[in-house]
Amino acid sequence: MTSLGRTVRELQRRAFTGRDEEVALFRDALGAPGVLFVHGVGGVGKSALLDVFADVAAEKGFEPVRVDARHLALGRAALPAPAGDVLLIDTYELLEPVDDWVRDQYLPSLPASCLVVIAGRRGPGPRWRADPAWLALMRVVALGNLSAEEGSAYLTTQDVPGETHDRLLKISRGHPLTPSLMVDAVRRGAAPRTLSDLPDVVGALLAQMLDEVPSARHRTALEVCALLLVTTEDLLRSMVGGDAGELFAWLRTQAFVDESPYGLYPHDVVRDAITADLRWRDPGRYADLYRRKLAVFHDQVRATADERERLDLVVLTVVLNGARSPFAALASLPPTMGAHADGLRDGDRSPIVAMTAEWQGSEQAELVAHWLRRRPGDFRVFRTETGEPRGYGACLDLTEADLGVDPGTDAMWGYAAKFGPPRAGERVRAWRFFLDHDHGQRPSPSLTLFVAWQMLDILLVGADTAWSFVGAFGDGELWAPAMESLDFWAATEAGYEVSGARFPVFAHDWRRTGITTYTDLLHTRQLGAPARPAGQDLDEPVLSEPEFTDAVRSALRTLHTPELLRSNPLLRSRLVRQHERAGRTPAEILRDLLDETAATLKPDLGVLIERTFLRPIGVQERVANSLHLSFNTYRRHRDKAVAQLTELLWARETG
Repeated sequence: MTSLGRTVRELQRRAFTGRDEEVALFRDALGAPGVLFVHGVGGVGKSALLDVFADVAAEKGFEPVRVDARHLALGRAALPAPAGDVLLIDTYELLEPVDDWVRDQYLPSLPASCLVVIAGRRGPGPRWRADPAWLALMRVVALGNLSAEEGSAYLTTQDVPGETHDRLLKISRGHPLTPSLMVDAVRRGAAPRTLSDLPDVVGALLAQMLDEVPSARHRTALEVCALLLVTTEDLLRSMVGGDAGELFAWLRTQAFVDESPYGLYPHDVVRDAITADLRWRDPGRYADLYRRKLAVFHDQVRATADERERLDLVVLTVVLNGARSPFAALASLPPTMGAHADGLRDGDRSPIVAMTAEWQGSEQAELVAHWLRRRPGDFRVFRTETGEPRGYGACLDLTEADLGVDPGTDAMWGYAAKFGPPRAGERVRAWRFFLDHDHGQRPSPSLTLFVAWQMLDILLVGADTAWSFVGAFGDGELWAPAMESLDFWAATEAGYEVSGARFPVFAHDWRRTGITTYTDLLHTRQLGAPARPAGQDLDEPVLSEPEFTDAVRSALRTLHTPELLRSNPLLRSRLVRQHERAGRTPAEILRDLLDETAATLKPDLGVLIERTFLRPIGVQERVANSLHLSFNTYRRHRDKAVAQLTELLWARETG
């Protein structure tokens, strides 16, 4: 009679998919001495692979001995002395305290023909690799995630409907245990969009993948590592404070943490699981760490002087976050594969014009040629590793003198003029062109670099920038949701046609929604809380210089009359918004700005502003007397002081 164990094993074999290369390697190794050292994160399928190895060995006439370290009492007598030719040791991380004994005494005592397979979370330590004898006898197998085809094949064996495969595989990121856990949830009627929708699955994954966390401080380090793009010791210190050396060293020992030239990073599914668990378990803590992460990343980018290094940092963020994005335009961004952004060089113009003519027609090519002559410094060329142009983009700094040639830039400037004309010294940034030589505007390394360039421009946006327009993409339906999430609204009136093709335009006015408010909006959206629609603040005033002057004078007169001050347009000005601080009302911020600016005036004028407006000592005649001035002289000096104060504030308002 067939045993229950045989039935279970048969079902497990039917569900097993992929790992063809690893199984072939094991087949070839049978019958000869050696060690296969298989390692990978928890849940990646090491135990299932050892089950298959045991079956293959039995089919070939061997008698495999299977040992799981979880079932052993740790010690030198724990491991068996098999007479057979195949020994399979699972969960080897538990035997690491006696690793030297296993390597130097136990394995050499086995029969000369024995093939040993060791499976654990970590690869062989340095003493294995330093011994030339073991190097000759050992093959190291890093067990990675399943391919999309292998994952889909597994879901098919579990009778999961084909239309759900792509979504489930995107959530699992190829980690074998994740879809197997999700299958049960799907059978119970769940339709997850992200891992966060399945807290029970997240809990099971973490239990499988993580070793015991020594302390709350180590837990924080783990959460920070999951939230940051890459983690260095100094970044960890900035997030958790204190001496981060011990925490960083501990992170390096974790099997699910890899190293890169930029720092440490966890495997994708581990990152997702830790983040989803924190967000579900302690949303307030998640929000705080996420906000601090954004600040740390901004500081890191600003502290990097080289433009290419800055862009590399943003590229990594774009690719990582894009893979998790619900928006198709961002989710499809590929790695740059060695491509990089560079300025225009001699010989670049002809290929740029040629690829434009091929993809977008002669009229667009002529416009590109015009801007190449007029603004060569506004172009970036996306180059292959050998330096050949593979794509390009252009972000134009527009002025009124540029009008009359390009219907795209004319439309963007016209929109700005209608809804908030740039004031003296303010910039209008127009992302006007983008193409990849081979893929046009479809996903490509060039597209990733172009999007990262836009993100970097936002991170470094100056106080002198009035508008940013994105009018380079032809597929408005694809890009609209992503642009809306970035607080760029569809500027319908600014859309334009070239060579019969329609180009939508997306807009953001930095005077109405400054970088501080902008960051808060993105943070709110990331946390899933309701956020106001992009462009909702379009009705907010953008003050002309005369209007700004009147508002300053009114603010000084009503500074101590709150009900009147509340209606002052300065409270909604860029000047105030860009200085927003937690716990401070706009009126309080305005008072701070008036104080700070008055302190920079000449002492006699500063005192006059303070006694008359900021901390009045009585009617103006009394102020004049306190300064030993006639009333006419006092008024002349007062008007001069107000004029200089206004001039300084206006300079800050317009950057």
